[in-house]
Amino acid sequence: MVNAHDLLWGMTPAHLPVDAPDWVLAVIGAGQPVVVRRALAEPGYVAVGVRGRQREQRFGALMPVAAVQRRVVPEALRGVISPRDLPALRALDQLRPVLAQEVWGVTGSAGFELATGIEALHAQSDLDLLLRTFEPLDRGDAKDLLALLDTAPCAVDLQLQTPYGAVALREWAGPSPRVLLKSASGAHLVSDPWQAVA
Repeated sequence: MVNAHDLLWGMTPAHLPVDAPDWVLAVIGAGQPVVVRRALAEPGYVAVGVRGRQREQRFGALMPVAAVQRRVVPEALRGVISPRDLPALRALDQLRPVLAQEVWGVTGSAGFELATGIEALHAQSDLDLLLRTFEPLDRGDAKDLLALLDTAPCAVDLQLQTPYGAVALREWAGPSPRVLLKSASGAHLVSDPWQAVA
């Protein structure tokens, strides 16, 4: 079973739709991984996204599960050390001990770079993290955690992964009674991200 933000290797240009842009064909042809995205897919397929060099270069596709040769989950990247000196990587170094007792991982550009060695980060990059919260996180505790993240040398976007989807820590730590829960079936405004969406 794969989850959102997992990196998968094994997709080939033959798996892409005929209208895929040239840059997508180049990325897949070079053997780069794709990232699992939150979307519904037919049995035997997984919804994935292809990353290009530019931020706006993102392409959604379907990958046959049978084609997956390798999978890297966000948790596998939290201990990877990069030789590069960038704010996002310094933030990761700073936050490792803060999150040491949690089930967490690295996603986004930092996760892609740590998994592949392909330079995807720059000096203005945010650090994207995922925190698996199987049990509800008190909103006061969420505020405390956000305050710690906000001491990092770059913006940190932490997603709380609940059994029903993901919600931004920054939203859950805020004053709004309802927050945006992202799931495979779409985005829903909910008061409790740890309850099934009706």
